[in-house]
Amino acid sequence: MSRIEKRLGTLGRAGEKALVAFIVAGDPALDATEALIPALDRAGVDILEIGVPFSDPTADGVTIQEASQRALKRGTTLPAVLDLVRSARKRTDIPIVLFGYYNPIFSFGNEAFAREAGEAGVDGLLVVDLPPEESSELRRYTDPEGLDFISLVAPTTPDERIAWIAGKSSGFLYYISMTGITGTGRPDPSGVKKDVKRIRRATGLPVMVGFGISTPGQASEMASFADGVVVGSALVQLIHENREGGDMVKKACEYASLMKKALSPSKKA
Repeated sequence: MSRIEKRLGTLGRAGEKALVAFIVAGDPALDATEALIPALDRAGVDILEIGVPFSDPTADGVTIQEASQRALKRGTTLPAVLDLVRSARKRTDIPIVLFGYYNPIFSFGNEAFAREAGEAGVDGLLVVDLPPEESSELRRYTDPEGLDFISLVAPTTPDERIAWIAGKSSGFLYYISMTGITGTGRPDPSGVKKDVKRIRRATGLPVMVGFGISTPGQASEMASFADGVVVGSALVQLIHENREGGDMVKKACEYASLMKKALSPSKKA
């Protein structure tokens, strides 16, 4: 059983919802990211998505694009991110998902990447531009390493394809709450609720809702019908704004704790 499955299973049995947090590796620096990982774990984050910087992050909005560019300028590479996870594993057991694009993995080498990711302590992958139809060339190596392959489902995804995607996925499904890119709008709760119901008819995998969730109120509302929420752009921006002065980890953890509190079973949407 993977760390992701174990953590989500524990939360589900307790009637709790998951807080999935996204940060960009190397922004503002790799040592800062390493300090954030165990701190966010202690602050209540259940699953951590670590973004691997890429020069053309087509699914990401301006906030994450700029964070990726800053990280790349500081020399952050995929091997450096794997080293980061390897080092962080000495201090935390939080489930870690590498979030990114296929080009850096392909350049690294699929077999070598899978082996090193597994050895470093990565638990899952979300490769934005690698659809399930084309994933076998990577999964032939990552599946034996026990890495969950997490897939995206959009509002425009037909029911038949949802079932097909779910059958090819593990860990959880990431539901994109609106069309477009990250950090550019607010999701419509009623529409999201209907789509989550569609997804649940097709699979028993946990459903996480992401894109556009930045406030405790939004998190609470989405978690009333989903298994958890993903917070990305708001946290990335907060980290950037507090990169100087020594308050970055504190501010990020305060925000994470506030969002986790909003997901409490006793919290009403």
